[in-house]
Amino acid sequence: MIGRMIVPALFGVVGCAILISLGVWQLNRAEEKAELIREMEMRIFDAPVALPRALSPEVDRYRPVEVAGRFLPEHTFVLAAQRDRGPGFHLVSAFETDTGRRVMIERGFLREADRDALDLVPQTEVALTGNLHWPRDADRFTPDHDASRNLHFARDVPKLARQLDTEPVLVVLRDSTITDPLITPVPVNAVSIPDNHIGYAVQWFLMALAWAGMTLFFLWRIRTQRD
Repeated sequence: MIGRMIVPALFGVVGCAILISLGVWQLNRAEEKAELIREMEMRIFDAPVALPRALSPEVDRYRPVEVAGRFLPEHTFVLAAQRDRGPGFHLVSAFETDTGRRVMIERGFLREADRDALDLVPQTEVALTGNLHWPRDADRFTPDHDASRNLHFARDVPKLARQLDTEPVLVVLRDSTITDPLITPVPVNAVSIPDNHIGYAVQWFLMALAWAGMTLFFLWRIRTQRD
């Protein structure tokens, strides 16, 4: 009888060990993610600086900047939605700084119903504060740009820059000296970072508990059948 129980017992122990190790790994990931979010929040609300000449997506992501200049006619829309406002777009406009650089400003959320009523190009100089961002929205399933509707389905900075003829630099608006009641700024924040590791850890631990229970039940069946 003992010989018949060794293999199922080993199988149960190894399975529990693997599932528990996965749960512990998720707890460690939760700590790392919490630290990342803390660092991100600190960077987002640092004192804004002038737009650096040389930029790196890895080094300068979320860096607060100040830019002054004027919006240009070139613009595009990125499909979006807000729970309290329904379907719409993120409006991305080309912007010429007072130093002559062409960059992109994500101006905020625009409801689909308000698209045709929007005045896209203020004629006066504007000063902006926002955060540099290179979103990781796109994946291999993201549809291509719909040129007929001037619509993108993800904030792919290089693609947006090629369309708008700007540097691959996106500033997500936080504050501006000129506002439009139809556009709601959507500043960068840490809420958008998924942080589900505690939930995943609980799932792995529950699976380990279930695995241990099934192993004990199986061993009990072997013993009772022998008896």
